[in-house]
This record gives sequence, structure tokens and C-alpha cells, in this order.
Amino acid sequence: MPPRLPRWNSWPARRGSKARPRLDTAARAVFHAANRGGAMIRSIDLNSDLGEAFGPWPMGDDAAMLDLVSSANIACGGHAGDPDTMFATLRLAADRGVVVGAHPGYADRQGFGRRVIPMTPAEIGRMVAAQTGALQGVAALAGARVAYVKPHGALANLAADDAAVAQAIAAAVAALPGGLAVLAISGTAFETAARAAGLAVYSEIFADRGYLPNGRLVPRGQPGAMITDPAQAADRLLGFLQSGLMPVAGGGQIPLAAHSICVHGDSPHAVAMARHIRTRLTDAGITIAPFLQAAAP
Repeated sequence: MPPRLPRWNSWPARRGSKARPRLDTAARAVFHAANRGGAMIRSIDLNSDLGEAFGPWPMGDDAAMLDLVSSANIACGGHAGDPDTMFATLRLAADRGVVVGAHPGYADRQGFGRRVIPMTPAEIGRMVAAQTGALQGVAALAGARVAYVKPHGALANLAADDAAVAQAIAAAVAALPGGLAVLAISGTAFETAARAAGLAVYSEIFADRGYLPNGRLVPRGQPGAMITDPAQAADRLLGFLQSGLMPVAGGGQIPLAAHSICVHGDSPHAVAMARHIRTRLTDAGITIAPFLQAAAP
């Protein structure tokens, strides 16, 4: 099981609330012990959302990204991907020793899985099981193993706050074979639901996304949602790894837990961003290593 890094004991009820989340007593003790004397985290995972092409339409540079990250979240045919793209991405990851996770999302290719599609929690659970199972099947052909699940886009954001959706996704992951773990946005309902389901839960932060004071991501399309300057992203990450505090929109900082850092693979500057971040972290003495060890299929 992963270490229990700091997490919230209360969340503002509404997105954009100015209230600051608080660490519970036990988590506060862990947080301060880990950061006593300004000790920097010395090992962290880099992950990216990959395999998001479809048919002849490319998306990003998966081969280049897989040379830089230690974990890959591979689309499962919902928001993006298809069997051939899954197979090719799985082979690239396996050849590089990159740990693989499933990246299920709403079956909305036109919206790239970034729009909420009205579905019941039970329907969402079945969708996640079907997409993750599909990637597991293709992985068996590719000589790879799916080790964890990370929901995509609007589905991940909904599961961050909707306990019923979070529980449905966690139940689907727990029901699948392979002893799958979960990679979740730090400090969310999905973390809580996954732990309650007995899953190994790992927390992630985002290199290229802005944060609200309540710990959620700044919605895409709003000022400050995206960080496109690699140097700015690296500076922020190094500050976080030193302090455990993440700068937020409007000023101030909040504590977050992190086993992994996500660099999105679909942006035009993704490779430059990932390369710069990896270089800056390793130059600072931080080892890039997967939060889960690669295992034979």
C-alpha cells in the first residue's frame, strides 16, 4: 500500500470557494514530519495521458513522451484511442519499461471526454469496467500489464466531488482482475471511495494546470487554467516538492499530496514541457521513478 500522504478533512461545498481546506490532525503530523527542516521529496513519478490518437488522426508524440515519463495512462477507446492505437502505445511503453495504467473517459470523442455526459453511477461503473477490460485484453496481446486506473477529463473531475460516481468507479476497478491500483487527483472524493473499496490509492498533481483555492483544477477556458511555460511549471513543482504547498489562483498556497506529476500529452508543447521538467527535477537531485513497479504480464 502507498504511504498516506496529506489529504483534506473538509472541502468547500462549491467550486471556487475561498475557504481553505485543512489537513486533519494525523495528516498534519505526517506533513510536518516529512517536511521538517525543508526536506525535499527525493523521488517522484512522471505520468502522461497517451494513446489518444484515433484511426489515422494523430494526437501528440507518444514515443517521445514515453522516453521521458515513468508511467503512462493509456486511452481505452472512450474519449480517444482504438485497438490498434492501444496496442502500439502498449508496445512502446513495454519496450521502455514504463508502467501502464488505463485511462477511461466518457465515450465522447468529439468533446475529447471533457464534457459531462448524463449517466447514472451504475452506468459509469460499467463504462469504466468495459474500457479498462478492453485495455487489459489488448495488453495481453502486447505483452504488457495494466497496473492502475486513472479516470480522464470530465469523468475525473466529476468523481472528485460526486461520492456516488467515485464509489461506482472504485467498485468497478475493484471488481476487475489484476489487482489494479488507482491514480487519483489529490484530495478528492475518489481517493476516499477507492480507499474504502480496499484499493491501493496514489495521488497526483498537475504540472501544467492551475489550481483553485479548494484544491480543484481551474476549469479549462478560464484564465490561469493552463501553464504553458516549461520554466514556470518546473519552478512551481520544485517549490511544491520542497514545501508540500501548491500556489493557487488569487494568491496563497494549499497543501497537496503527490506520488506522481502529470504532464498532459495532447498539447503542442507537451514534449518540451516534459523534457524541461524532467531535467530540472533530476538536476535538483530528484529521482524520476514509477509509483508502481513494472510487473510481468
